[in-house]
Amino acid sequence: MIRDFRNGLFVAGAILAACTTFAQAHQEAAETTSGANPLAEKVRAANSRFLDVNAATAEGYAPIPCASGITGGAMGIHYVNGGYLKDDKIDIARPEAVMYEPMTDGTLTLVAVEYITSKGPASLEGQLFNFNSAPNRYGLGEFYELHVWAWKGNPTGTFADMNPKVSCEHAMAPSQ
Repeated sequence: MIRDFRNGLFVAGAILAACTTFAQAHQEAAETTSGANPLAEKVRAANSRFLDVNAATAEGYAPIPCASGITGGAMGIHYVNGGYLKDDKIDIARPEAVMYEPMTDGTLTLVAVEYITSKGPASLEGQLFNFNSAPNRYGLGEFYELHVWAWKGNPTGTFADMNPKVSCEHAMAPSQ
């Protein structure tokens, strides 16, 4: 009787493992497109022109070094538009920063955008921004920011700052 019970547990465990693997794969596929979040979908529709980094530079965005997290993950290389940063307006189609992950072949892949304002509390389509006090690692005064991981799924959340699936490993050092 004990043997039959153990075999049943083994089979149940195997089925549970298979279901868990399937569920994780499904979740990762959903995270890749961030399709479950209506705001991420709107951001993607309004900003897909930035899939090509040349579109960002043509619109006045300039790169700053790749940002990695202290506990892992990264935000990637931010291309920042100084004019948008200074105007304090929040416009879904005019993010203050466009974020790219550096790839092994030297290309940049669009992963997210960031909205930034010094006026707050701030929100976009009902999503509240995060507050950053001063002093901060960016050398800015107090500000509110919202990352939207619209092109690369983020297991810590669509609006989290760092993404454990993003790396600065292949970022090129600035030329001197």
